[in-house]
Amino acid sequence: MTGRRRTAFPRPFQFVIGTAAAGALLLSGCGVLPGGPGGSGEPVTVMTWAPDQVDDADALSVPGVPAMARTYARWINEQGGIDGRELRVITCDERDTAAGAERCARQAVDRKVAAVVGSYSRHGQSSIPVLESGGIPYIGGYGASDEEFRSYLSYPVNGGQSALLAGHGRQLAGGCRRVALVRPDSLGGARMPQLLNTGLLAAQRPESTDITAPENATSYEEQATKALKRRKVGSCVAAVLGAGTETFFDSFRRLEPEGERVRISSVLGSVSQPLIDRTGGRESPFEGAYITGWYPDAGDARWNEMREVIRKYAFGDNRIDPDDTGVQTTWIAYTALRAVVEAIGDDTVTANKVTSSLNRGTEVDTGGLTPVLRWRFKDLLGTSPYPRIVNADVTFQVVREGRLIAQKKGFVDVAEALSDARRTVG
Repeated sequence: MTGRRRTAFPRPFQFVIGTAAAGALLLSGCGVLPGGPGGSGEPVTVMTWAPDQVDDADALSVPGVPAMARTYARWINEQGGIDGRELRVITCDERDTAAGAERCARQAVDRKVAAVVGSYSRHGQSSIPVLESGGIPYIGGYGASDEEFRSYLSYPVNGGQSALLAGHGRQLAGGCRRVALVRPDSLGGARMPQLLNTGLLAAQRPESTDITAPENATSYEEQATKALKRRKVGSCVAAVLGAGTETFFDSFRRLEPEGERVRISSVLGSVSQPLIDRTGGRESPFEGAYITGWYPDAGDARWNEMREVIRKYAFGDNRIDPDDTGVQTTWIAYTALRAVVEAIGDDTVTANKVTSSLNRGTEVDTGGLTPVLRWRFKDLLGTSPYPRIVNADVTFQVVREGRLIAQKKGFVDVAEALSDARRTVG
């Protein structure tokens, strides 16, 4: 995950607002970003939500997501809008709470937005049913809740954590003889070993050693000790603990025997470029780690347009980090919205028209950041508990010289592994 716990993990970027007008907007819990002069059609109003101002010590703050949405709107409106329509973005701070997520969803319904786009929430069980009751499509959420991959009105742009884990097993199989997996002792964590093992077993590697850990712990010395005791030549240690991943690997590296460097690994969301930067760059404990992601590495030229938009239209808002997966997902989600609005053609863009266009198979070309996206019935993976996945591709990356770079060129399709894992779990 790209967010962070407010107290345990300080903000990697300072809160900077370039203009007084932008500051007034961003300091409010929910706000509307007006675009440039209107085009020939009716304005298109959408919402983006994410936690920003949070109070709980274990809550996550992801302010770059709504900030990227506003930046996209400034850029596209200066280009004349989407097919001549002004893009209006309503933002809502869901505060990483179930009540906050439901409140934002109800506001989206009340405001009759055309879609909720590129948002982040761990509380889909509270927000998605509200959107369903109001007929509001959810386009390209981060994938932090299972509901995003189940709801008939959700249109995800990536395969969520399930795809990352299925792909991670394949990535580790190429360089690890044995793998120890440190994962949360939770219902969601219980699914992780089987997903990882599909890739390992396909390459004739043994199943991973399963090490459970409490969520939001302040130390993981017990789990780090277990992982080190099970190490052998060619062993690797994978940790998928969300915000706790940093804490685990800090414990692990401190307990590691002097002169012995065990290969470690994780997935994007638990490890990110901003985290690597914050923990020392080249001296980070993540140096050399294998990482599985959804998209090309942050240095790939396919991100150049997004970076240029941020440079020109973010007005110095340092909350928007182009290396952040949440920011990247929001860019892709708004790319999808743009394709859908252009395909509709009518003067008035409504939630029903957006949903109909998506269901009919409007194609979304993301410039190679994902495969071409479509959400027709036959495009869906259709496998419980993630029937709405249409993009089961992942990328293999590695941390070298403090940067996440491609370990393997191109995408790896893990749709078969996801299906195999589901059949095994039953």
